[in-house]
Amino acid sequence: MTQQQLPILGGLTSRTLQQCAHRAHERLGSGPASGVRSLVKESWLRSLQHLPNPDAVNAPLFCTEDELDAYRRDHPLAAVLPIIQKLLVQPSVDSGLLVAVGDANGRLLWVDGDRELRRRAEGMMFVAGSDWSERAVGTSAPGTALALGRSVQIAGAEHFSRQVHPWSCTAVPVHDPDSGAVLGVVDITGTDDAVAVHTLSLVEATVAAAEAHLSLQRLQVEQPARNLASAKTTPGYREGLQILGQDHGIIALGRRSVELSARHTELVTLLALHPEGVSAEQLASMAYPDHVSVITVRAEMLRLRRVLSDQVPSLVPRSRPYRLPRELVVDASQVLDFLDRGAHRMALNMYHGPVLPRSEAPAIVRLRAQVSSLLREAVLNDGATEAVLQYLQLPEAADDAEAWTAALRVLPPRSPRRAAVVAHVERLVVELELP
Repeated sequence: MTQQQLPILGGLTSRTLQQCAHRAHERLGSGPASGVRSLVKESWLRSLQHLPNPDAVNAPLFCTEDELDAYRRDHPLAAVLPIIQKLLVQPSVDSGLLVAVGDANGRLLWVDGDRELRRRAEGMMFVAGSDWSERAVGTSAPGTALALGRSVQIAGAEHFSRQVHPWSCTAVPVHDPDSGAVLGVVDITGTDDAVAVHTLSLVEATVAAAEAHLSLQRLQVEQPARNLASAKTTPGYREGLQILGQDHGIIALGRRSVELSARHTELVTLLALHPEGVSAEQLASMAYPDHVSVITVRAEMLRLRRVLSDQVPSLVPRSRPYRLPRELVVDASQVLDFLDRGAHRMALNMYHGPVLPRSEAPAIVRLRAQVSSLLREAVLNDGATEAVLQYLQLPEAADDAEAWTAALRVLPPRSPRRAAVVAHVERLVVELELP
C-alpha cells in the first residue's frame, strides 16, 4: 500500500500528523518536505512554482458579481444544484460545514452552508467568485482534487497557505458522464468533520448522483433527434470552444451553441490560448501562413467583434492587446491537460479528431501536431487493448501501420476482433508497399 492508502491513526486531523505538517510547513521551500503525505508534498512543490511565499497567498476574485451571475446561469453544474442542496447543503446548515461548488478551473461558483462559518470563511476569501486553484492559493482540497482528477482530503497544516491552517476540506471532481471531461468540483469545508471518512463517502455519493442526473437529462434532450447538429454541441457538456475534428469551431454556452467561420475559429482559438493577450503583429504570424499586414489583422478582428457582439456579447474581444474578456476553455487544451496528468484514457474519450484539420494557420498546425502526437504516444506506450482499439477508430489512425501492428501485439490470439485487424494490416502492407 502507498502512503496515501495507509490508514492514518486518529485521522488526518490527529495531533501527531498535524504537528508533523506544521514542522514541514515551517521548512517549506528550504528543502525536501518530510513528515507529510506524498499527495501533500507533491502539491506543495507544484504550488511553490507559482507562489513562492505561502504567507502572502490570497484567493483572487475572477469576476464581478454580474459576470458571476451570468457565468453560473450557463454553467452545466447549475442543473445539479438541487441535488447538492438536498444531499449536502441542507444537512450542513447547522453542522459547522460549508458546501462549495467550483468550475473545472477551481473557481468557486456557489458557497453555502453554516451561516457563521460562511462569515468566518470570508476572511480567507472562500467566497463565490474566488479562485481556489492550486495556481492561485496552493494546496487545498478543491484545487488539488482538480489537479489530480480525483477525490482529495486536506487537513489543517497540510494547506499551502498558512491562513487556511484552521480549516479542513474534502473535494471530489464532477465529470461529464459521456466524455469524462471535468465539469467542476464539489467541496466540503469546515473543522475536523470536514475530513471524516463518512464525509468523503457522502460527497462521492452526491457527485455520483449529480453525474447520473446529467446523463439522464442529456438522454431526455437528445432522444427526440440525434443529428449532426446535436452531436456537435454535446461533447464536453461545458462552456468552451470545440475545435477537435471539425473545421468550424463551436462555442458552447450551456445549451446554446454558436458556430464560427474557419478564420474566426482560428482567431478565437489563439485568443483563448493566450489569455494574457496578443498584439496584432503576433496574431499575424500565428494565424496567417503568408505574411499579411497588421491592417488585415485589425480588419478581421473588427469583423469578429461584430459577429460576437450579436451572438456572444460576453466574448467580444478587447484590444491593446487583443484578448478575450473572460476565460474560454478549448477542448484541445483539456486533452493536453489530461495527457499531462497521465489520464490518457480520459484524453482519448474527449478527442474527436485533429485540431481544425484544414487550418493552415502556423500556430494551429503546431497545436494540431502536438495534440495528435502526444495522444498517439500515450496510447501506444500504455498498450492497453481497449485504448489501442479505440485509437484505431480515429481517421488519422487509418494508415498508421505501427498502431495497427501494436493492436496485433496486444490482442489475444483467439480474439474475434483479431481477424479485422489482420486484414487491415495486410491492406496497409500492399497499399503502402511496406515490408
